[in-house]
Amino acid sequence: MTDTDTTTTTGADWAAWQESWDRQQELYMPDREERFRIMLDMVEALVGPAPRVLDLACGTGTITARLLARFPDAVSTGVDLDPALLAIAEGTFAGDERVGLVRADLKSPDWPAKLPYDSYDAVLTATALHWLHREPLAALYGQIAELVRDGGVFLNADHMIDDSTPRINAAERAQRHARMDQAKADGALDWSEWWQLAAKDPALTEPTAQRFEIYGEHADGDMPPVEWHARVLREKGFGEARPVWCSPSDTLLLALK
Repeated sequence: MTDTDTTTTTGADWAAWQESWDRQQELYMPDREERFRIMLDMVEALVGPAPRVLDLACGTGTITARLLARFPDAVSTGVDLDPALLAIAEGTFAGDERVGLVRADLKSPDWPAKLPYDSYDAVLTATALHWLHREPLAALYGQIAELVRDGGVFLNADHMIDDSTPRINAAERAQRHARMDQAKADGALDWSEWWQLAAKDPALTEPTAQRFEIYGEHADGDMPPVEWHARVLREKGFGEARPVWCSPSDTLLLALK
């Protein structure tokens, strides 16, 4: 199920960790499930109900879990560098032959060589690539274009900021943070609190420590606007690219090979 770089861990309640991760992420993105639904709608529309999928920067396997629940005949390769989130993914999908997990650094030029397949029907990612700056992100888009088969799709749901609307951005941000503050007051875990909890689980203590050695507290790259993403994806080999869903702060962009 996994390559030799991924560490097997046992003894944790992986379903509970998945649920906890989802709730923590929903603090920041209350419409998170809606974007996943639209993402899978577009996968079905363009490549059918049994796709071979690359779950890029897969984390705990959030996309893969929803993919397989909706499309039981799908197969998924999850790739990430985070040892703690990969440990949760590995525990979650243990014994599921439809899922493979690969530990790799997306900033490394040779990460695609670790994948079990040369091409994919769909490459899917969410709330992950904003930690890359524009130059490495453009290079990654070129690698993704090579991995997507002709007629296949790439879908990226992430923060894509339009700097031409500063007043709208400020109002949206203020409202979003006020709602987050209320959710935290009601008991929701934020990012830092979730990681503090993970570090206390014996199955996650070591991989969590490794994770912070790799990333630090948080890695922030660029957040270019939708137009930049669409233009670069077309330049890298996709025939069409445009948003298929958006919220006041995020966009789901689809590129068709």
